Amino acid sequence: MEDTIPDYNVGCTNEYGILKKAIVTPPSYMKITEAINETQKHYKDANIDREFALSQHRGFVRLLKENGVEVMELPAAPHLPEQVFTRDIAFVIGPHLVLGAMEESIRQGESAVLKQWLEFRSLPYEEPPEGSIEGGDVLVDGETIWIGRAKRTTTDAVEDLRRRFPEHRIEPLLLQEDILHLDCVFSILNEHTAIVYPPAFSEEGLRKIESRFETITVTDDERFYMGPNVLSLGNDTIVSLPLQKRLNSLLREKGFRVLEHDFSEIIKSGGSFRCCTLPLLRT
Repeated sequence: MEDTIPDYNVGCTNEYGILKKAIVTPPSYMKITEAINETQKHYKDANIDREFALSQHRGFVRLLKENGVEVMELPAAPHLPEQVFTRDIAFVIGPHLVLGAMEESIRQGESAVLKQWLEFRSLPYEEPPEGSIEGGDVLVDGETIWIGRAKRTTTDAVEDLRRRFPEHRIEPLLLQEDILHLDCVFSILNEHTAIVYPPAFSEEGLRKIESRFETITVTDDERFYMGPNVLSLGNDTIVSLPLQKRLNSLLREKGFRVLEHDFSEIIKSGGSFRCCTLPLLRT
């Protein structure tokens, strides 16, 4: 897989611009060793068919490339079974690539691996905020940064981002304790539309979302099977799971082009397409 690109421009001002460059990691060592979220608890006994997961991930990478994305591969490390979820280990706000600070001990080595990889390629980055914060809790929406507040992202980190990005409006959204990340219950599809799982939020948080977006709501089952965790490729093109039949139908009715790809083995660990993609550049 291609691991170098002609230049290292970094920039994301939203979640739905045309995806130009992204970092992925293959699930070469993917395994549920500690059940650190509700989905993993459900699948812990069956665990992960690694070869099947690798095949699904290769198909996902092909889909990205076919749609004009330059894919950079961060090699998988044997001691990091969750590394496939590259979105969590960093996030891009404008021209700033900020390292995450992982809350779970099983994932804390991921940031160091990414940092070394970035330094080898002379790709600038910023150190993690204080406290803990994971990229699945950070959604960029122009001048607004929505941040999920539950176990994985702390108040210290939110306040650190306020200081770093005074030109942005930081909007924390308190999540129910069983919610892993914000992007598991809220995805921004374009300037006007978002997917949301209402029970995840406080009344105030949901009111803020609904005052900003026309929302497409998902059911309990759709949320459990990672329905909101779609990936926008730009131009109203969305990568979604084939099992999300009702949701995909709604998206198409609203004018979105839906590219279905089977990620059924990877979602057993609690993440889907957005979790497995770290965008570096959207235009």
